[in-house]
Amino acid sequence: MQQLLDTYGESHRNSTNKLIHWICVPLIVFSLFGLIYSIPFFTEKTVLANWAAIVWGIALLYYLRLSFPMFLGFLLIGFLVVWGNHQVYLAVGKVTVSHIYVSLGIFVVAWIGQFVGHKIEGKKPSFLEDLQYLMVGPAWLLHFIYKKVGIKY
Repeated sequence: MQQLLDTYGESHRNSTNKLIHWICVPLIVFSLFGLIYSIPFFTEKTVLANWAAIVWGIALLYYLRLSFPMFLGFLLIGFLVVWGNHQVYLAVGKVTVSHIYVSLGIFVVAWIGQFVGHKIEGKKPSFLEDLQYLMVGPAWLLHFIYKKVGIKY
């Protein structure tokens, strides 16, 4: 886990880029799961009955393999992300296309922010070298929180 975080951190040293990541990475995660949530499901969607909840469950296996404390953190974060997307779905009147538009809008704006941050940093995003870093980005943010409160990861 630490090696992945260190490697990810090498292209995230600039304070402006870090700040942009604190805003954009959660938005990207939220919007990506919003897009996944929007895929038609075989039953009426609930907080736990949708494709986003299933994909998050699979992602949890990745985090469990790396670190049990990270797994626990993402268990909570994942629930909040899926619950939040369920709330957006309800807020747009259960109109899937509206949920897609909201998610796409957030996704595009957040990725523009990420690329601006990396332009400022002067280094390309880590995921361009290894897609695994799309999963490491959220963990990189969580590890700062864990350090602050004294949780070993």
